[in-house]
Amino acid sequence: MKNILVNGGAGFIGSHLVKYHLDKGSSVWAIDNLSSGSLSNIEPVLSHKNMRFTQGDLCSCPELQEAVEWSDRIYHMAAVVGQYNVVTYPVETLSTNITTCERVLALMAQTKKKTRLLLPSSSGVYLHSPIPQGGANIEEEMLSLPSGHFIQESYCLSKIVNEVMSLSYVHEKKIHCTIARLFNTIGVHQTGRYGMVVPRLIDQALKGEPLTIYGTGLQTRSFFNVHDTVVGLELLLENPESIGQIYNLGSEEECSILDLAHRILKKTNSSSKIQYVPYKEAYGIDFIDVEKRRPDLKKMRALTGFNASWTLDQTLDEIIASKRDKRESA
Repeated sequence: MKNILVNGGAGFIGSHLVKYHLDKGSSVWAIDNLSSGSLSNIEPVLSHKNMRFTQGDLCSCPELQEAVEWSDRIYHMAAVVGQYNVVTYPVETLSTNITTCERVLALMAQTKKKTRLLLPSSSGVYLHSPIPQGGANIEEEMLSLPSGHFIQESYCLSKIVNEVMSLSYVHEKKIHCTIARLFNTIGVHQTGRYGMVVPRLIDQALKGEPLTIYGTGLQTRSFFNVHDTVVGLELLLENPESIGQIYNLGSEEECSILDLAHRILKKTNSSSKIQYVPYKEAYGIDFIDVEKRRPDLKKMRALTGFNASWTLDQTLDEIIASKRDKRESA
């Protein structure tokens, strides 16, 4: 039995990690300030004999040192996320995402234990990378940022800093850290409040509201089920060869946002119309979107042999069923 610390444990991915490891018989300590996470995500397991929850800000949480010393494995899922938050609160995005990560790394270095840390990065770091040959992003790509245009980039910049800082701690302090660049994870418990497209479009379809598509809708994404995400993260964390390395984690099934909207309309049997919204109207800035976002998974497969179990259609069906159940029980 392992001791698992999940920072951001009441959030979308964090709550799934909590339940996953409790089901496997581990003891889990979740810390979350509930700024974007929700206790409802982990309410069914709060009374579990192997579960401990602390509400607190990781920047100042006094229990964090004890939690790090107690843990065998750490998932640092705490971060400011979502395009609405990023463009509205760029200072908070940078300071929170960088400061919380640095505090965890520093505490790990102090404990002199070989606790393993999984640091989630983001496909957002490829924002300004040219579309590679074959259309899939590889971990070795050059990352770049345009000079003088940093509001939108505050999130991806914070993740790049997290990556460099973590690898520096691996090199100098000899901690055990693995980095996973996540590509558009979706699933039950994800909220559309902060700009996540799948829950937003599903909510609009179920309410009979127009499905708002930003830009042309021809931009493509590779959506990845959260159940597959937690399995992939554990595979990376448990393999010592992953220490000090960066891995893409996502789906190779590519889908345009317009196709996504049509799939949702069909699955929900909704009569909603599609409404196109300019980026500036949606975000209040001259937003730069990515035309394609699909991971190259050769490095991940070479290490773990991992393959996704869920298709996009199966994932959409699960999310729609969950949202319908909540509407009927409300």
